[in-house]
Amino acid sequence: MSTVSLEVAGGVGTIRLDRPPMNALDIALQDRLRELAEEAGERPDVRAVILYGGEKVFAAGADIKEMLEIDHAGMVARSRALQDAFTAVARIPKPVVAAVTGYALGGGCELALCADYRIAADNAKLGQPEILLGLIPGAGGTQRLSRLIGPSRAKDLIFTGRQVKAAEALEIGLVDRVVPADEVYEAARTWAARLAKGPALALRAAKESVDVGLETDIDTGLAVERNWFAGLFATEDKERGMRSFVAEGPGKAVFTGTEDL
Repeated sequence: MSTVSLEVAGGVGTIRLDRPPMNALDIALQDRLRELAEEAGERPDVRAVILYGGEKVFAAGADIKEMLEIDHAGMVARSRALQDAFTAVARIPKPVVAAVTGYALGGGCELALCADYRIAADNAKLGQPEILLGLIPGAGGTQRLSRLIGPSRAKDLIFTGRQVKAAEALEIGLVDRVVPADEVYEAARTWAARLAKGPALALRAAKESVDVGLETDIDTGLAVERNWFAGLFATEDKERGMRSFVAEGPGKAVFTGTEDL
């Protein structure tokens, strides 16, 4: 029985973790997550993606019992696949929102970091507690967290292993919005559904330009932006968007949703 599923409706794909009670991220779940992230990225009927762990918990971290049985050589062999699973989520070339309920700790927090936008329940708790196990984050936490909230705040969370509640997470930029717990998924779906109606290739261009720019020097980032900007002038969505703007004003265009130049 799969521990992760992909459900698609109205252009929105929901990648749902389903490994009760805490959605512990074991190897099987990691591998399936990578497969479904790649599928969501390739499917034309998926225009935006929600990461969701259910009403009670997003993901409370790695499967510690499974990790306890892995020795140094085993983790040397496994660590790349672990990172690759999360990187596959981060590289979905479409808007991705994390709907965070309950705990998002360790690998759960790292998974939320792979999204473009994070909506948290008012009872959510996030953190990187690996230091309490004598470890450090291994699925991208040292890199994505510091890029998101800055190195000093990231080091505080990673060094201490402390959990932050939703209000503090919002204050430090770890999440982007806090809503009542029973509204998290619908809030994420509203965000995703709006973008699912947008110009798919332009959204892909925007995401890649921002992400690549964060990883390189400004001249390279500007080159990526420039190439995408010029390339979008070859799309039907550009024609639709500009003609609609001239005729009706902003925000009225109906886009094709294709990614073809």
